[in-house]
Amino acid sequence: MRTERHPAFSHPPLPDLRSLRARGVASPPQEHVIVTLIIGVNYAPERTGIAPYTAGMAERLIADGEDVRVLTAFPHYPEWRFEAAPPRSTSLVVRGVRVRRLRHRLPRGGSSASRLISELSFGLRALTARWGRPDAVVLVSPALFACLVVAPRLLLTRTPFVVWVQDLYGLGIRETSGDGRLARSVSRIESWLLRRADQVVVISDGMAQVTQSLGVHPDRISVVRNWTHIDSTPLADRAGYRAALGWGEDETVVLHTGAMGTKQDLGNVVEAARLADAATAPVRFVLMGDGMDRKHIEQLAEGVSRLEVLPPAPSDRYHRMLQAADVLLVNEHPGLRGMALPSKLTSYFTSGRPIVAATNAQSATAGEIRRSMAGVQVDAGVPSSLLAAVRALVRDLDLMSELGASGGRYYRSSLTLDGAARSFERVLAALPVAAERLPVPASVSASIDAVAAREIVVEPVQVVR
Repeated sequence: MRTERHPAFSHPPLPDLRSLRARGVASPPQEHVIVTLIIGVNYAPERTGIAPYTAGMAERLIADGEDVRVLTAFPHYPEWRFEAAPPRSTSLVVRGVRVRRLRHRLPRGGSSASRLISELSFGLRALTARWGRPDAVVLVSPALFACLVVAPRLLLTRTPFVVWVQDLYGLGIRETSGDGRLARSVSRIESWLLRRADQVVVISDGMAQVTQSLGVHPDRISVVRNWTHIDSTPLADRAGYRAALGWGEDETVVLHTGAMGTKQDLGNVVEAARLADAATAPVRFVLMGDGMDRKHIEQLAEGVSRLEVLPPAPSDRYHRMLQAADVLLVNEHPGLRGMALPSKLTSYFTSGRPIVAATNAQSATAGEIRRSMAGVQVDAGVPSSLLAAVRALVRDLDLMSELGASGGRYYRSSLTLDGAARSFERVLAALPVAAERLPVPASVSASIDAVAAREIVVEPVQVVR
């Protein structure tokens, strides 16, 4: 393994667990339990986005005998609001994982500046929190700017760390806004962080290529695909469930789930529904979720009878909603190519329903649709193509059945938590051995402890099962 550290703290590469075992050297003493701290702004019980993956991985590592703690925010996504005013911090043990939540500032409106301030506020809270001395830290991006705030503490204390990348910010800005100057600036910041991490985990091969272009050595990049995190039990009474939702058996229900923001470009779906109205087509588009653009989408949809906007479904209903639909939809901004894979895809594959992806043919989503053979791709930002693809698909019931079955085969072979956890454990095993780290200068350690001591309020730890 190649280890790259900040020049100010250059020193001979530290041994890693894998190389020690290869040389017959014992791992850290049995009495020393390896402690991994995960820092990320999103965590369960948030149902969408990256929270289910962070929580799922933490819980699985605990089940495999690892000691994992989590530092996170209070639940707020995708609604971008707290259910109630949270305290400054809490400590809970949730499904075996010690979870400490920190209150941070939420964005006001959908502006980039507001999002930036929100991420920085969580980063500052995390930076000044008391961690102890974990053997390894996993930074989850998003939130990139929170990770940047925390990184100097890791470098100062020489703590091995992984950056788990679910979204690439610089690439996303270039693809959604076309602002090349801003995109280059953010990519340089992103590169600074990723090049200083001991390991970088990404969720797709395309993201691995982009990460390498940011200057990260390929030996330190690992692809760990997201997995399906919902119950795949078949829906017993599909007709009855559809009737309860008000969905007629004589109409084609096209369901889009998850976040409602710039990347999703859901105005395209509104216009496809408007075209369905004009053609009196038996198609109902359903947008289920929440996000910064929800109010705007509801305004656009006024007077469109073949469009329905629903709030996010609880976990126990979400998969039944997927199975009750006829077609599942991924709709993306026309500029998106290598930014990220939408997390909804892993759930879609379990449903037995075909997928229509309105996305750029060169996007990561289009590549995943081709790889899984679970759906069809149409051009993004063209409402007429979206409606035509849906109508053509439902005329071929055999094709719909085969696409749905292909999605199931794909998730069972490639998108399981078992496989993801094994890959992540290999990443952690490749980190420098914490017991062999060079000592942190006493002045640095004392300064960090002093700041954390002023910030910390010790709460009783509650256990949530």
